[in-house]
Amino acid sequence: MPSAMEGSEGGEEGEILHYEETEDDNVSPTDLSELLKEGTKESHDRAENTQFVKDFLKGRIKKELFKLATAALYFTYSALEEEIDRNKDNPVFAPLYFPLELHRREALVKDLKYFYGEDWKEKIQCSEATQHYVDRIHHVGQHEPELLVAHAYTRYMGDLSGGQVLKKVAQRALKLPSTEEGIQFYMFDNVSNAQQFKQLYRARMNALDLDRNTRERIVEEANRAFRLNMQVFDELDKIGRSLTEEAQDGGLPVHDGKGDVRKCPYYTDKLGKAGPGCPYHAAMALAKQPLVQLILAACVAVAAGAAAWYIM
Repeated sequence: MPSAMEGSEGGEEGEILHYEETEDDNVSPTDLSELLKEGTKESHDRAENTQFVKDFLKGRIKKELFKLATAALYFTYSALEEEIDRNKDNPVFAPLYFPLELHRREALVKDLKYFYGEDWKEKIQCSEATQHYVDRIHHVGQHEPELLVAHAYTRYMGDLSGGQVLKKVAQRALKLPSTEEGIQFYMFDNVSNAQQFKQLYRARMNALDLDRNTRERIVEEANRAFRLNMQVFDELDKIGRSLTEEAQDGGLPVHDGKGDVRKCPYYTDKLGKAGPGCPYHAAMALAKQPLVQLILAACVAVAAGAAAWYIM
């Protein structure tokens, strides 16, 4: 579920998770946006070095794992946007209320329908690490709404930054349709210029009427949000290691020969079920038999003789 990331494969990788692409001469070191930028650098570094994120950026993402990450995002953003709506008139958050431009829940519903079908709700569940994240968001929204700024910043600014690179990585690695099914989460149709919107968002954060202690608590909460996010990454990484190869892409690995790989004994054994032999592997096994090799050698000799005669 890495949405707050920048970078991609190869030469594009650079620094991931850093939102501030350009310097703004109008900000002060005591502005909330600057405090968040400086105060979360260490969390950025740790998050970008989790195995899940590194694998994702290299295009090593299994489709089944991507589906689970999408489900985790759905639960996270459902909680976040429920609390944002609850506090849309609260002066400690109201200036950051951009539901049309930012809210992701409906986009995630579209992605889940694509991956799981119309009965997607019956096929997903909130994991333990995601539930901890969700619980914290609800606690903040109901008891410390000023800290909701930290969670909104951590998620949405990342979605508009590195999330746009992840969209391309996922689309290419998972061979998703060019019509953008499965990656609606990364599509911000109502944000015409992401860089300008992020500048507006940071300006709105800096204009919030917050004392220094509250700003420091928001930075602390942003670091907490990163830790919760990293716990989800680690959970997904463990699940990914337990997935068998054939779970990738909802199918099976490709072999070197012809025929339906699902019928190969090697793959069906891994799936715990029997099936008819794969023509390619069956032929290769047969070719290793001494008698067959002798017959093949004789055939080759006859064919060579016939070819020589034809040329003459």
